[in-house]
Amino acid sequence: MRPIAILGSTGSIGLSTLDVVRREPRRYRIIALAAGANLARLAAQVAEFRPRFVSVARPEDESRLRALLGGIRVAIASGPEGAEEAAARPDAELVVSAITGIAGLRPTMAAVRAGKTVALANKESMVTAGPFLRRAAARSGAAILPVDSEHSGVFQCLSGRDHALVRRVILTASGGPFLRTPLERLKTRTRSQALCHPRWRMGRKVTVDSATLMNKGLELIEARWLFDIEPARLDVLIHPQSVVHALVEMRDGSVLAQMGPTDMRIPIQYALTYPDRRPSAPAPLDLASVGKLEFLPVEEKRFPLLGVARAALDAGGTAPVALNAANEIAVEAFLAGRIGFCGIAGVVTDVMSRHRRTEPSGLAAVFAADREARAEAARIIAKRTLHD
Repeated sequence: MRPIAILGSTGSIGLSTLDVVRREPRRYRIIALAAGANLARLAAQVAEFRPRFVSVARPEDESRLRALLGGIRVAIASGPEGAEEAAARPDAELVVSAITGIAGLRPTMAAVRAGKTVALANKESMVTAGPFLRRAAARSGAAILPVDSEHSGVFQCLSGRDHALVRRVILTASGGPFLRTPLERLKTRTRSQALCHPRWRMGRKVTVDSATLMNKGLELIEARWLFDIEPARLDVLIHPQSVVHALVEMRDGSVLAQMGPTDMRIPIQYALTYPDRRPSAPAPLDLASVGKLEFLPVEEKRFPLLGVARAALDAGGTAPVALNAANEIAVEAFLAGRIGFCGIAGVVTDVMSRHRRTEPSGLAAVFAADREARAEAARIIAKRTLHD
């Protein structure tokens, strides 16, 4: 039985991971779970999977969780230190990193430094600290396996191939809920409309990022470090059907594609079983029922944040850190009703225009740049209105 720790167990990726585990209970053993504020869901997970260790977001939640668990015996910790402890536990072989945002960086680094196999769903870790994670993995022998469907697709297409033979790596994007919305109506799009993704069921933050295409900008930066691919060889295409998750163009003109149903359990399971391939829960892909596959260029006016993310990727240093921080604060403000949908791009663009890029010396410098960009984003949002 493969011993697994799941960081972000009550979120979308965590739930899908546990569903994969549930289907083959003799293959996996849940050692540790780290979660946020959804204590009822976490308590149900503990009752079902009986981990040895659990981490919650706040110290005061430890006693609340204990009360929900009744007589179930499990070690409980809290805060960032608790998540790091879950990530680095010696009895866990594989760590699923699925905490949303830069909050997942320290636990991910803890798992990498401990030499774990890390199934990475927290793209912000690679976006903000890709070089540091790569160096730590080289020292510890940790393996980092992608969970995002696009990066899993690239990983599968590149498997066993010399990167020197690759001309381009192309990530696909569904285009989100506003792909065909007239541009003049984007300002009036609401939170509920932004959260209604046409293809994928995801968490709130990544669903909004899909609507702005910031998710693809972050994924470009992640791909640069996951696969050691130069920015000039990374590209994005809109693919509304979400059947082709990634394309790899070889220098002889051949194009390799990874295809599959829109179900995150498939890339999650591949990361858990790599290099094996196990039967999976989703129904096989039926291309005849899909009918057609479309590929479209990205409209700059519709998705300005992709260009901003590309500029941050090219700049390097703390630019991707500021990009991610500004976007997290802007998306929070949109979901709270404090700025409009187009205000997300406005806030991020303003922050990046004011950011003074530096070369971080370590994680402390990464988090300092993150705090600075968040503060700047908050100041900008305080001066904006819903109609800006």
